[in-house]
Amino acid sequence: MRILVQKFGGTSVANLECMKKVREKVLAARAKGFKVVVVLSAMSGETNRLLGLAKEWSNSPDPAEIDVLVSTGEQVSVALFSMLMNDAGVNARSLLGYQVPVCTDNAHGNARILGINQDKLLGLLEQHDVLAVAGFQGCTEESRVTTLGRGGSDTSAVAFAAALGCECEIYTDVDGVYTTDPNIVSNARKMDRVSYDEMLEMASMGAKVLQIRSVEFAKKYKVPVLVRSTFSDAPGTLVTQEDSRMEAVLVSGIAYDKDQARVTLRDVPDVPGIASNLFGPLAEGGVVVDMIVQNPSRNGKTDMTFTVPRGDLEKTLELMKDIQKKTNAAEVLHDLHVCKVSAIGVGMRNHSGVAAQAFDALRRENINILMISTSEIKITCLIEEKYTELAVRTLHDAFGLGKE
Repeated sequence: MRILVQKFGGTSVANLECMKKVREKVLAARAKGFKVVVVLSAMSGETNRLLGLAKEWSNSPDPAEIDVLVSTGEQVSVALFSMLMNDAGVNARSLLGYQVPVCTDNAHGNARILGINQDKLLGLLEQHDVLAVAGFQGCTEESRVTTLGRGGSDTSAVAFAAALGCECEIYTDVDGVYTTDPNIVSNARKMDRVSYDEMLEMASMGAKVLQIRSVEFAKKYKVPVLVRSTFSDAPGTLVTQEDSRMEAVLVSGIAYDKDQARVTLRDVPDVPGIASNLFGPLAEGGVVVDMIVQNPSRNGKTDMTFTVPRGDLEKTLELMKDIQKKTNAAEVLHDLHVCKVSAIGVGMRNHSGVAAQAFDALRRENINILMISTSEIKITCLIEEKYTELAVRTLHDAFGLGKE
């Protein structure tokens, strides 16, 4: 039995005409001899509408009941799509997360998949040509409905592909993964292939093509993921294991993330344990800290600077009040008008001088670098937000990533 998993996002199932285009993609796969597992999101805007209802009804809605509520969006999509497929003469049925079941932990609103009943899926595929499965949702061992977080349908699709040992196609409103945001750089180039590690870095920097947990899942279980457009026949971008061709390219893409805030704890005593006293309470408070810089000590004092997501800034500043008192720091400063810009590529592992090339390109445009962090395949610079687009275009040109 040849199986293919296809996932379609909210814009792809927004209305009847869009769903008919989805049906065309599924029928094309059927014509090639595939049994198809179609993973669907809620219609565009539906999840936000349902979350709005929850806020109207309750000042502090139970996360478990929110999951029950928002999961109905996918239920509508799979039911309507199954009707379309059956009307086209295809033997199809809908499935919800708990019917598979997609077993998850108890983290309502951001649950993690623990397992999928492979035998049941295979049995249903013996009986049906197409299974329209609700993405984004699962259930606990106690049969409580859970959801996987924003973009969770991507993770659902990759998990189904991993369970069934097949490839996965992610259909969206773009025709693949680009070297950078084409809305900023007009000659951005669509990549034919990108490695799991590169895609992970791009997703962590805010690239919205794939949800980061879906890429982690794909890498762990070696699931090839093809990103394509629902609305065209363009070949798309394959997210897969790196090979020698990828390693030959110095930089594959430029990513940016405006969802950043910078926080500085000034004139804190430079003594052993000070970093623990600062970042321990932030970790306990659920704040994700990214870039960290400690200035050289002067007169026994130092400055500690770090970045957090903008949505966590208010919580961070509240926690910093107590931290400031305990560490005898002079003051806490913050800046919302910053952005991270990164050059990403597995080729960095085998080439030197990438950082120098990036820094020199930004210098020529008089773009000041506020903070720097690096990994094996990424160089990230924190800059003033107003220079974001210029920095992206500058680095994109510097590494020759545009269309020829």
